[in-house]
Amino acid sequence: MKKYILLILFPMCLFASGNDSLSINYGRKFARMLEDCDACGCSATGGSMGFASLLNTNFVGIRYIYQRYSSTDGLYTNSPWYTEQFNSIQVWGRIPVFKNAQVSVLLPYHTNSRETDTGSHTISGVGDLTVIGLYRVYQTMTDSTYFAHTVQLGAGVKAPTGSYDQANNGSINPGFQLGSGSWDYLFLAEHILRRKKLGFQTMVNYIVKTENDKHYKFGNQFNYSGTLFWLHERDDFSLSPQLGLAGEVSEGNRQYGQLVSKTSGNVFFGKIGVETGLKKWSAGAQFLLPLSQDLTGGRVDAKYRIGININYSL
Repeated sequence: MKKYILLILFPMCLFASGNDSLSINYGRKFARMLEDCDACGCSATGGSMGFASLLNTNFVGIRYIYQRYSSTDGLYTNSPWYTEQFNSIQVWGRIPVFKNAQVSVLLPYHTNSRETDTGSHTISGVGDLTVIGLYRVYQTMTDSTYFAHTVQLGAGVKAPTGSYDQANNGSINPGFQLGSGSWDYLFLAEHILRRKKLGFQTMVNYIVKTENDKHYKFGNQFNYSGTLFWLHERDDFSLSPQLGLAGEVSEGNRQYGQLVSKTSGNVFFGKIGVETGLKKWSAGAQFLLPLSQDLTGGRVDAKYRIGININYSL
């Protein structure tokens, strides 16, 4: 898992190579962070799919994410596996505030379902609201250097607007919730490296999760992705096929301060996608397939994810 993350973040290291001390310190700190991750895992939030569109710097739109899982209690070798489906319709956008600054907003509506011994169980409702402030700290001009760089840093908060059901914590997949019931804090970095029509986008974010009023705390989560893209633009039309990798790494959950066993894990995806735009409108689609995973001690198996979005450029 570590080698995949380092591969995705390699372009960031290239960007820092102009300052040797910065490059060395960044690499050492990042390697230590991975080594400190003794138990890692993934909740069903789709965090590695990011908060941005490649075609639209500032936009408002709607995104749909579908995730499919199988789960088992693992008590016996022949224990049955049950299907879990997560559907999320998200109102999202990036709104300019002043020069180089944006606010990213995401409000989801979830419909989650799973099979049980007694039939299917479905929960639906508004999820947790996420608000992130972003600032563009560095940008080169395309005609002034061989490679063009854009770097953005951000921080934000996830508010507990979605309902949290304590009874679901006893289920095989504790991520089967509409919300976490807690105030969580996000830190985000984005880097785009471009050479004419070809580019590579790197995204990392880290979510610090807090204990909710039921004394349950979901594990902190690290999400990352790297996307190779080709951008064709002609008049009011644009097209961008994309190919990349993405992953999610989480710590174990805690209840009353005690670590809950088999609630950590990790998942690593390959992804393919496309975005196309005409004038101020754009649409995109992504498909993510797990290449490797270790979720909740092998009791949860991620199948695939699909993302579809329609945006209007501001």
